[in-house]
Amino acid sequence: MRILLWKVHGSYTESFVQGNHEYLFLDSWVPSDGLRLDDRERIVSFAELLAEPPDLVLVQRLEEIRWCEDLGLRLGTDLPAIFLEHNTPDRMPDARHPLADADGWLVVHVTHFNRLAWDCGRTPTTVVEHGIIDPGPLYSGEQDRAVFVVNEPVRRARATGADLLPRFFPDVRVDCFGIDADRLAPGLGVSDEQLRFCGNLRPDELHEAMARRRVYLHLNRWTSLGLSLLEAMHLAMPVVVLGSTEAYRAVPAEAGVISTDPDELLRAVRLLVSDPERARQCGLAARSFALEHYGLPRFLQRWDEVLEEAASSVAIRGS
Repeated sequence: MRILLWKVHGSYTESFVQGNHEYLFLDSWVPSDGLRLDDRERIVSFAELLAEPPDLVLVQRLEEIRWCEDLGLRLGTDLPAIFLEHNTPDRMPDARHPLADADGWLVVHVTHFNRLAWDCGRTPTTVVEHGIIDPGPLYSGEQDRAVFVVNEPVRRARATGADLLPRFFPDVRVDCFGIDADRLAPGLGVSDEQLRFCGNLRPDELHEAMARRRVYLHLNRWTSLGLSLLEAMHLAMPVVVLGSTEAYRAVPAEAGVISTDPDELLRAVRLLVSDPERARQCGLAARSFALEHYGLPRFLQRWDEVLEEAASSVAIRGS
């Protein structure tokens, strides 16, 4: 199948294009940092796309619908169209999706919680849970610190749970990574020793750095499901997780601790930091669960099923 899409979430796209399809990116919308292409990926011009339309369009932002209309692509009627919804709604419980009651569309959610939270009306919906390219069991836990990975933690303090970090000081020392994470310690009024900024790194560098810390701390209040949490579990890291949105489904008890009580999370981090062997055992359990439930093979197989369903629905309507 020839699939037109845009590079929106880099890590997600990298997993998605591992499937057995041809993935098309329009040359006029290739990001400034370019694309690393393999045999399954092609950058195509507007003329090439019109001469040979795709078999399916994967939309991830509302503006992409307008771009397709400008290209003369009639989504949901002439072409199968999927809207891949990465996000939780901004408000609850009355969260009506922009494509609610839209004819010819299939909305794919990345978590079961998201599907539950969004009101899509009569528009068909389904779930394809995340799939991670396995970075390998890199965990050593040699540094007795927790790791906190989040982008823009000051601007998104409550959504990311960054405002909860002071509860962990001075008992626990935390290393933070991500875009604008250097603003976190000054914003919270804590010392660099308590909350140390360690950079906004490339994925491979980040994985190696995370794996050297003793425990992964995930405090997101409102998120679909942080990919960095699933990556930490793949690395065989023990995880301490705020039990909101989809987290309860993604984190088994033996992988560390999941709770909505920050005091319980603090006790768990203290215990795991002080007990390297227990931390290692929890990390192995986390990796085993993540490979089974969020591994790439399951992700790609599920996407194949969904793509076939979407393509067949348009074919049936057109017959």
